[in-house]
Amino acid sequence: MTTRRHFVGALALAAAALAAPAAFGQDPRASAAVTAARDWLLMTDHGDAAESHKRAGARFRTAMSVADWQVALARERTPRGAVVQRALAQTAFQVSLGPGVDGDFALLQFRTAFAKQSDAGETLTLEREADGAWRVIGYFIK
Repeated sequence: MTTRRHFVGALALAAAALAAPAAFGQDPRASAAVTAARDWLLMTDHGDAAESHKRAGARFRTAMSVADWQVALARERTPRGAVVQRALAQTAFQVSLGPGVDGDFALLQFRTAFAKQSDAGETLTLEREADGAWRVIGYFIK
């Protein structure tokens, strides 16, 4: 019995040791980018186009007026209904989005279930701006 207990204990320690590098190896930018994305998505979930536009990144605000964003948000979100569930599927970091578009970018993909579309995906692009804050500069639903 003692041998079995030690064996089970050794397995638990081995499992913890294997899991630890994954937890400590996570990119430190990830939690900040995910928090910023989720906060911004809550505004869109409530249909608050004005506030989500205000809190978006400079590239987003330059590319789209508040009025255009209100129309686009209503067009894309209203037919899908309320968010039922949202889970982060992937986070990636890049230093370029194409020629001449350099910076510190995070690309986040969520698996999202809306009331009227259970198998949607949301993709957000965030940029870490000069003040160090992550802000949404792109949003796409499929």
